[in-house]
Amino acid sequence: MKRLLDLVLSILGLMLFFPFILLTAILIRLKLGSPIIYKQLRPGLNGELFELYKFRTMTDDRDQQGMLLPDHIRLTSFGKLIRRLSLDEFPQLLNVIKGDMSLIGPRPLLPEYLSLYSEEQAKRHLVKPGITGWAQVNGRNAITWDEKFKLDVWYVQNQSFNLDVKILFLTFKKVLISEGISNESHVTMPDFEGNSSSHN
Repeated sequence: MKRLLDLVLSILGLMLFFPFILLTAILIRLKLGSPIIYKQLRPGLNGELFELYKFRTMTDDRDQQGMLLPDHIRLTSFGKLIRRLSLDEFPQLLNVIKGDMSLIGPRPLLPEYLSLYSEEQAKRHLVKPGITGWAQVNGRNAITWDEKFKLDVWYVQNQSFNLDVKILFLTFKKVLISEGISNESHVTMPDFEGNSSSHN
């Protein structure tokens, strides 16, 4: 049932929002350059890696040594607008259609975090990752890692069709009011460095 819902809503979403997706892609090409979509390996169901798609929101500006500048410098006002409207997430509908992701589930994080999870936190990988999830509608990037993981695991243990519908509606509300996009001290979230630092 969930897979069918994922496929139907993802295909409808791509068709319905195609003009916005196309316009976003054109503006990114003009303002931020190529590639328009960036790909990154992320752990999915059972921790297996897949290639995540997102619209780019940062420039490739580098220092004299060729190293990328900090995120807050490379994230332009245009990039911030894309994130505030969650337009950067649209390419992940392709991940859902491919079966790498679901519409609803814990957000896919970085592969290097896998070895840092506690046994309880690792349960977030017992389901497919999602474009949005219980943690996203309960704080997104404005909550701590510990809070985020507890919400993810709660979803895994309590998932249902009704809960997924509730999360979808709450997601639209969050996008409209642009809530919880940034952490107090970071552009998105600080790096997760293990449970001893999950309160940072």
